[in-house]
Amino acid sequence: MSKRQLALNAFILPTGHHIAAWRRADVPEHANHDFGEYLRVARAAEAAKFDALFVSDSVAVNTANSGSGLEELALTARGTRLEPFTLLAALAAVTERIGLIATVSTTYNEPYHLARKFASLDWISRGRAGWNLVTSSAPAEALNFNQSELPDHGERYRRAEEFLDVAQGLWDSWEDDAFVRDKASGQFFDPAKLHVLDHQGEHYRVRGPLNVARSPQGYPVLVQAGSSEPGREIAARSAEAIFTAHQTLESAQAFYADVKGRLAKYGRTPEALKILPGIFPVVGRSEAEAQAKYRELQELIDPRVGVNLLSALIGSDLSGFDLDGPLPELAATNQNKSRQALLLELAHRENLTIRELYLRIAGARGHWTVVGTPVQIADQIQRWFEQGAADGFNVLAPWLPGGLEEFIELVVPELRRRGLFREEYSGSTLREHLGLAHPENRHAAGRDRRAAS
Repeated sequence: MSKRQLALNAFILPTGHHIAAWRRADVPEHANHDFGEYLRVARAAEAAKFDALFVSDSVAVNTANSGSGLEELALTARGTRLEPFTLLAALAAVTERIGLIATVSTTYNEPYHLARKFASLDWISRGRAGWNLVTSSAPAEALNFNQSELPDHGERYRRAEEFLDVAQGLWDSWEDDAFVRDKASGQFFDPAKLHVLDHQGEHYRVRGPLNVARSPQGYPVLVQAGSSEPGREIAARSAEAIFTAHQTLESAQAFYADVKGRLAKYGRTPEALKILPGIFPVVGRSEAEAQAKYRELQELIDPRVGVNLLSALIGSDLSGFDLDGPLPELAATNQNKSRQALLLELAHRENLTIRELYLRIAGARGHWTVVGTPVQIADQIQRWFEQGAADGFNVLAPWLPGGLEEFIELVVPELRRRGLFREEYSGSTLREHLGLAHPENRHAAGRDRRAAS
């Protein structure tokens, strides 16, 4: 029996993670916008004792070329979805224990607005909120926010660091016990436990305080998605979980060691950050059945959609090139630098054509694909978990709801048999599920230190 246990999040794209999943007969036609379908997935994951639902998001209909391509077949199957705060607030009311992680960009939001929404979601869910911090990587998003192009990669991360600092400062506006609500005396709160932020920075000027009390978790669990150099550094400084993509055990081990090794300079321990790669599992009761399911999905891919997906992920429009030829020479992208590097390395390592490459990534989109029996998949998960590559996984169900339900029915019992995954929740908040500490209010901590000295 393993002393450590896996963290498992159910990563939610409306019809599933495979680009052609919507074409399966058993995928509901209106899954993108049908709350009942999201609820079905949420309840299945909660019954299986998953740590959290992890909701993907983008604030544009993304195409490889932000000025055209809207006619691409099946684009809306991955381009339209419900807004995450609204969705997760609704799910909070009809679930009890599962965490609720929303992807929200620092590039197209204001810190005060975001801090207020996450504090509210944490109150509504009684301590189950998580924020997947992204800086956005799609040029189409900039066009929806009064900008002509995506800001520079380095500038996006500099803004993100200051944005996070402001949000955390706002969440510390009120100490945990600031509201005394003494009806006899008429004192509603203790003024000594209210703190005005008054932030004056390079990108933001925010006075505060936040007009929401400090929430049950103090802060939402802070998740960071990105594996570039700036992404690794912001994760080491502030994140409590990181969503990353790797194709091989060796790559995942190197990333794990690198990021964990950066924590000490920020006064943090390795346990303070959970590294959660994505896994795209296709499970069958036999290996032949699993491979047949994977082939069926692959055969549903329209070439135009495959090229459009690859172009968006790699940061360059490939629609004019020979699909059965090699990748052209590509300039460094201003979009998702780590994903471009991963895909270029994969293509060069295996000498893949453009068609072969989009077929390889149409399901997992750069993440780890595992096709096999429950035992085979559990073997691979255990190997990564026990050999310094992961603290758990974001499960990228190939299609929804069936792909997740099959993983729960077939793989989760095998993980439990090995002592790798919980039988029941032991806590009620997302922090408790992940074994993360409650963040101390900075003002209370400072006062305690002064009193001790």
